[in-house]
Amino acid sequence: CSPNAAMDYQQKLAEKLTILNERGNGVLIRMNYIKKICADSKLRPSFLTDKAMEPAIKYINKKFPNIDFRGNNVSMKQFICTILFITTFTVFILCLVAFDLKSYIIMSLNFEFTKNYLDLIITYTSVIITLSRIDDKKVLVGMFNCAHEMTNGCSDPSYPRLGQMFVEYEHPWKKLTEEFGPHTRSVTAALLSLKMVYPRRNLPAEQWRSAQLLNLLNAPATMMDPACCDTMACEYLPLDVMERWIIIGFLLCHNSLNSNQASLELWKMGLRSGIYLTLIRDEVLNIHKVSEDLLDSFKGYHKRIADIKECREHVLANCGAMHRERRNFLRGALKELCKVLEDEPGLLGPKALFVFMALSFSRDEVLWLVRHSENMPKIKMPEDYNDNQMAELLFCMEKLRGLMKKHSHVVQRYHVQYLAQFDALLLNDTIQNMYVCPEEESVLFSSFVSTLSALSIKQVENKEEFDFRALRMDWLRLQAYTSVAKALLPMKDYTDLPKVMNLIQFHTRMVDSLEDMLHETSELSILCFYPRVFEKMFNQSSEEMPMKRYLMSFPLACSHFSQCAHTLCPEEVNILEKRSLSLCVTFLDQIAKQTSGVMLEICAEQRNLNDQLLPKHCAETISAARHRKQKKQLPKNKEVQKEKPGAESLRKNRIIETNMDKLHLTLTELSSSYTLCTDFTVFNHIVVPTEFLLSHLEIDFVKTFSSRIILKMINYNQTTQEIARPTDLLAGIRTYTTSLHNLSCYINVDITRLMKNVLLQQTQPLDSNGGPTITHLYTTWYLEALLRQASGTLIVHCPTMQCFVSQTTDSELTFRAEEFSDVSELQALAELIGPYGMKFLGENLMWHITSQVSELKKMVIENMDVLVQMKNNFDKPEEMTILKKRLTGGENVLKRTTIIGVILSFRLMVQDCLQDVRSNRIVVITQLTFIGSLLREVTLNVFELASAAGLKCNIDPDLVVAIRNMKTDNTSSEEEHKISRLLLIYIAVSLPILALDPNSFYNQVHGGHNNNIHCLATAINQLAAAMFTVQNKNIEQQLKEFLLLASSTLLQLGQNVEKVEVKNRESVYLLLDMIVEESPFLSQDMLESCFPYVLLRNAYREVSVQLPSAP
Repeated sequence: CSPNAAMDYQQKLAEKLTILNERGNGVLIRMNYIKKICADSKLRPSFLTDKAMEPAIKYINKKFPNIDFRGNNVSMKQFICTILFITTFTVFILCLVAFDLKSYIIMSLNFEFTKNYLDLIITYTSVIITLSRIDDKKVLVGMFNCAHEMTNGCSDPSYPRLGQMFVEYEHPWKKLTEEFGPHTRSVTAALLSLKMVYPRRNLPAEQWRSAQLLNLLNAPATMMDPACCDTMACEYLPLDVMERWIIIGFLLCHNSLNSNQASLELWKMGLRSGIYLTLIRDEVLNIHKVSEDLLDSFKGYHKRIADIKECREHVLANCGAMHRERRNFLRGALKELCKVLEDEPGLLGPKALFVFMALSFSRDEVLWLVRHSENMPKIKMPEDYNDNQMAELLFCMEKLRGLMKKHSHVVQRYHVQYLAQFDALLLNDTIQNMYVCPEEESVLFSSFVSTLSALSIKQVENKEEFDFRALRMDWLRLQAYTSVAKALLPMKDYTDLPKVMNLIQFHTRMVDSLEDMLHETSELSILCFYPRVFEKMFNQSSEEMPMKRYLMSFPLACSHFSQCAHTLCPEEVNILEKRSLSLCVTFLDQIAKQTSGVMLEICAEQRNLNDQLLPKHCAETISAARHRKQKKQLPKNKEVQKEKPGAESLRKNRIIETNMDKLHLTLTELSSSYTLCTDFTVFNHIVVPTEFLLSHLEIDFVKTFSSRIILKMINYNQTTQEIARPTDLLAGIRTYTTSLHNLSCYINVDITRLMKNVLLQQTQPLDSNGGPTITHLYTTWYLEALLRQASGTLIVHCPTMQCFVSQTTDSELTFRAEEFSDVSELQALAELIGPYGMKFLGENLMWHITSQVSELKKMVIENMDVLVQMKNNFDKPEEMTILKKRLTGGENVLKRTTIIGVILSFRLMVQDCLQDVRSNRIVVITQLTFIGSLLREVTLNVFELASAAGLKCNIDPDLVVAIRNMKTDNTSSEEEHKISRLLLIYIAVSLPILALDPNSFYNQVHGGHNNNIHCLATAINQLAAAMFTVQNKNIEQQLKEFLLLASSTLLQLGQNVEKVEVKNRESVYLLLDMIVEESPFLSQDMLESCFPYVLLRNAYREVSVQLPSAP
């Protein structure tokens, strides 16, 4: 071609290299994707697995590329565009490879140009090798061509060439070496320019350590000096990239291995770097096997084969240990670098190169370990290929990345000043010293100087966006112009110019491409394609105590995975997103699970320690102190005195670690990992690690709280009716709550929200897992144990002490009622189960009451005629005596009414305690007490609100609802009213029977009767108010009628001369006073009008001097 045509091509060479490298990576990624889905049974295309297609597939594989496909129907629309794109790109790459640059391609003179050229060669080789590894490539291309012919009536124009290429590249390495044979000089020159870079990067850790690599503190006087060198970009060039260049490049141009000693030494150094080399993602190349197989097919390479075997033995013997030492060195160096830069972020400006070197070196070691761990060779020391401290290295990398992002304005401000006040002047002086500078190049250099000189610190302060991509592209064009043979401005004659431009290029990237630099030097997206190794590293690190604080680096590394996607393969994005999120969630779940488990263990330990401080455990101490005071000897069978609480904190040697020490250390380490970042993004999903922890705490706490913690602390035994006291359980739960709140000192989590969600479930009968709750267990116990025994007079309601008291009988109870029903216990119960739990308890109490009311109504109906007559003849003693003999079931009525009274008395006690708890916790609502004084004039809806708050109501709304629900459809309202009135009459005329019971004695100490008949007052008042409210009748009028009948029948007791039978008459008289005293509808005036007050006064005096009769 003509010189002008050649110059036109050269003017576009930089652009073509840039575009082809970008598109080449896309093609490589797309081919890797096709290989993966064809090899995966779950993702494999249906037409490749369809049995009906098997004959066609066998035919295509046998006859490819000469296929005569007639009469068959092939459906593969999904792959038509993919195969066509690969066909076009592959043909274009083949055309490009045929071009000989005849340029001076040397790293030190034209770094970007040389890098792009070598990258293009490696990309092309990787495309061909990956294509050869696709087992179904012939089937896919053959089917594509058949589909194209069936659709358009002719085969695809590119198919013949592509089919021929498949045949030619049946043995890809041999064909590639033939194609690159003419380009040996250019490729070798480019590779040999690495001999000053690669050996310096591939040093053992001992030499790094002796050279004080990455150390900012070894020379304090020069700490503020900018870090720079002649080839800035070479200092952070990835090691695996250089190894790919060297190994694959010399295999393609293998002639230089026999003719050039420098090439041989550099190639052998690359072979000693490892066993596997990355082609793309998890596609690797066994460099020794491939090299040996290739060179063995040529003559005169027996010495090189011996070199390969020697290098492989060297790798197996030394490489694993060398990289292990490198990782150990980098962990310490990066940790020190992080500390210094975190303390003095201003150093990020002059020492930015150190950061990128540290990130690049660390990334090299991570990638080497990942690809060799996945394909671990058979060696005697496999531990060299496992690293249980990888978390620390990843953490330091993320810490450095975070520092660069956080203080990006510092880096930008520093380098803007550097570019304007130093680089521009230095470049201008360098240009002035050039004795030859063509016009086109002069214009570009002048534009460089003017662009840099115009920079100002005000642009940074005003947060203007910088874009130096055009400047860097012009410099790449200049490298292309000046590196060809017979260039007007030969770059090799002006070695100072590329040094200055390399410096400027690095500084401009610090201003406008900091994110790209971090991506280039530290992205770890390859971990997405090695999930097994990635998870193994996490599991190994999580088992080491010092590594727990670095575990957050694993899920944070998943944020890099979005960077491995490419626009030429959009179908892969969803797969990568699912895989990334799956790995991220797995790691976060594991970290949160460990943290949650340790936290719950600490809570359990604290609960055990707190349990030792409970008052019930001080009895032995008090007894021993009492014996010492009285100078008495302890009983011989007395057990050795236990250690007092707090003894575990007294230790003579701090080296001895207790279980609590280990738990707190583990918690501290795990909590430290959450300080790495508050949130991060994985494929447009914002991930908040603390939310995972809070979710796990809630799930684990709910699951273990009901299934293990609550059942263990409450210790409920349905057979023996044993259960923990509410105060003990409340103390244990408060210990758990306090311990969990301590977690917020480590991590910023909302423990209050967690505890509200968890404890709120305990106020319901069942938790979210369907397990029993505190509300369910205590409701069952109080109904089945306490109140059931109280109905049998084994337990007495004691109004004086506001509790239930166990009576001493032959059948001893397994518990003492006063220990579970005093004010402190019921207040603890109210605080544990809250208003919702109280509502559930009240509903269960109402169910038992309604069952008793139903039986009472049945008895009223059986004796209705007698009760009607007694109502009409209550003032006729003779008639009443006759009618009483006809009345049956009087004792049963009183017994059932007493049971109702006991239940209602317990409910009132619980309601009072709920009000006390509510007033202490919600001070603002204490004004409801004033509303309580007005409850006589409000509606039933207000009663429900007041009852839920624990306020005492004249009419119990829950009892009203329960009785209303008892009403049957076949009973009229008048009939119900009649039964209710007769029920009160039934109770009134049966009261004298109580005087015959020796247990009816009024106990002045308890403030009630020994058989709980004083609870009749509560039962009568509450039942009457509820029944007549449902029937919309006058409560006061009905209670007056009851009071009149009860007074009349009790006054008739005085006419009985048999003192034995009416021994407890005075105690029964007191019931009338109790009924009136508790009733909001009756008054003492009403009582005195029908029952002489002198009798009540004498009754109180009588019971105060009498002793209770023996039962």
